[in-house]
Amino acid sequence: MKQSFVFSGSGGQGIMSAGITLAQTAIDMGKHATYLPEYGPEQRGGSAKCTVVISDDTIVSPLPKMCDHLIVMNEQAYAKFIDDLKPEGLLLANEARIKDEIERDDVFCIKANVDDIAQQLGNEKAANVVLIGILIGATDVVSREVFAKSLEEKFKDKKPGILEMNLAALEKGIAIGKAHKDERKA
Repeated sequence: MKQSFVFSGSGGQGIMSAGITLAQTAIDMGKHATYLPEYGPEQRGGSAKCTVVISDDTIVSPLPKMCDHLIVMNEQAYAKFIDDLKPEGLLLANEARIKDEIERDDVFCIKANVDDIAQQLGNEKAANVVLIGILIGATDVVSREVFAKSLEEKFKDKKPGILEMNLAALEKGIAIGKAHKDERKA
């Protein structure tokens, strides 16, 4: 099975980190994965996007015509990339920064205030991990255990508490994703 993901938002929101960690986790699970980052001409705060493709088989192109899953961290990313999501695709939206109603009725949308969840855990920079947790909980695209090991590797040399906070962010997101999983199947 092949799945494509577009992560988008602003520089500094952990878009690239989320994408590369998801791709690395898929590889660690024995799958094929590509990661293609795209940056806007601005520096920190400018637009950021990356595309991840995960497959059981060889991946011919790292750029799908339309994506299966769209993860948006802000209003600008939503407006710019919503038309790139396939019908019946999954939209994960940061409700804290996307105030408009989702106009497409042919996609499944999970909105969560990941900024607030991350802030309650101690650092709003963990919002991207909450979103990946939602993705994992809703789709089972990668294993929770293998993704947690990827986080452990990534944060092993950071100051104390960072890993634990990110693991808590992952668990919060997975719980949200699982709560919506049955809705999507219906």
